[in-house]
Amino acid sequence: MDKKTEEFYERLREELNNTSTWPSEYLYKFIVPTDAKKIEEIENAFDNIGAVIQTTQSKNAKYTSISINVMLESPESVIEKYIAVSTIEGIISL
Repeated sequence: MDKKTEEFYERLREELNNTSTWPSEYLYKFIVPTDAKKIEEIENAFDNIGAVIQTTQSKNAKYTSISINVMLESPESVIEKYIAVSTIEGIISL
């Protein structure tokens, strides 16, 4: 992980610690090119942890937005999931 990415995650960890009481619900939002395999990879990263996942395709079906609401134990848990999906090609985190 490069220095810029590490700094981003450190700022996110601090912000989550300051704004939430843990465990807490967290809402992830991603956009990916519409591809069943990529969508499945994201869903699999949140499998078996009680996540509520909603997907919506763009008007031209070129992209799919994915909202994931899940109860997590700590800011580190939030960051672990971001890192887990960061290798998916074309993914954008909002």
